Amino acid sequence: MKIKGIIFDMDGLIFDTEKLLMKFWIEASEFYGFKMKKEHVLGIRSLSAKLAAPKLHGIFGKDFNFEAVRNKRISLMNSYIAENGIDKKCGIDELLQYLSNNKYKRAIATSTDYERTKMYLESSSLFNQFDEIICGPMVPNSKPAPDIYLKAAEALNLNPEDCMALEDSPNGITAAYSAGCIPVMIPDLSEPDEEIKGKLFTWKNSLLEIIPLLESLK
Repeated sequence: MKIKGIIFDMDGLIFDTEKLLMKFWIEASEFYGFKMKKEHVLGIRSLSAKLAAPKLHGIFGKDFNFEAVRNKRISLMNSYIAENGIDKKCGIDELLQYLSNNKYKRAIATSTDYERTKMYLESSSLFNQFDEIICGPMVPNSKPAPDIYLKAAEALNLNPEDCMALEDSPNGITAAYSAGCIPVMIPDLSEPDEEIKGKLFTWKNSLLEIIPLLESLK
């Protein structure tokens, strides 16, 4: 197996933002009178608005104003990040340095829009560490569909099977697996269940563990 490229998810993998998404989805929903729970937020991880909205309407009913709640969540989260910054996940700097030193191609495949992706990366001095950045609005169908991973591999001028996909969420793993990439999970808020384990090449506890994994595959 010859890995030529690494494709990264962003939220919950590069940045410790999933806990913020959890907090502010719940707060924004409560602001509009809805009791969103942890499992509801976990269920929409990595989904675009096009997929998340009907999922939440199915839970809370047609009176759930997805756009209003989502905009409130974004406002709350942006205010928090502006005041407190954004935490990088353990090992991302070391892994990116290793990938650069060893000439691996690098891309991001995130459901987050380009403006916020660029803001997060620039604020952490990571923007120039990636060859390509592919965001949810750039593809017809978001995760768990394979579109974003297919586009990321194409942008790197690689076949999907030559790309290792690093993900923290089940929807992301399903997308990478369906695209034909080599899916590796670094769990954040939830561990892989048996269905997801069947789609994984392996799973690791942190990004630091990806370095010896890549060394073993040379």
